[in-house]
Amino acid sequence: MSLEINKVTAAVLVGALIAVAAGKISSSLYAPEEAEKRGFSIAGVEDANAAEAPAAKAEAPEVDIAALLAGADTANGTKILGKKCAACHTWDNGGKRKTGPNLYNISDHDIAKKEGFKYSKALIAKGGQWDDESLFKFLTKPKKYIPGTKMSFSGFKKPQDTADVIAALKAASGK
Repeated sequence: MSLEINKVTAAVLVGALIAVAAGKISSSLYAPEEAEKRGFSIAGVEDANAAEAPAAKAEAPEVDIAALLAGADTANGTKILGKKCAACHTWDNGGKRKTGPNLYNISDHDIAKKEGFKYSKALIAKGGQWDDESLFKFLTKPKKYIPGTKMSFSGFKKPQDTADVIAALKAASGK
């Protein structure tokens, strides 16, 4: 009985070895060249897609930050701060720093100059002040506005949410 089990096991192993060897041999004999572009082209279709590509890559239109801030909802901004920012930041006077600095009085404050926080080299090199425009651009796409920033937040998708957050930060600072 044990001899039969040995025969079956050997047959399975030899079959697996043959399958692996056949795969290796066929791969070495037939190595397809990598195509520049996958798929195939249909006449007329590529031309339409090529015309759309530059439009898709175009920058988003400029937003009127002043108009957005004029209509900003500080209550919504405070709610967004609580959901998206509270894990890393505080924004009350004397609030502790977390992963990120305390944001109290951040508006019109020098960039990367809050005491007691170690900023990234990229943020320090940026310099300037956090005016409405720079805050808006940073909060929309931090890594695009300041490449090399340590801030892991990807940014707010809706311009009005960004304006609401800026308004909430200003209101929390008494501005």
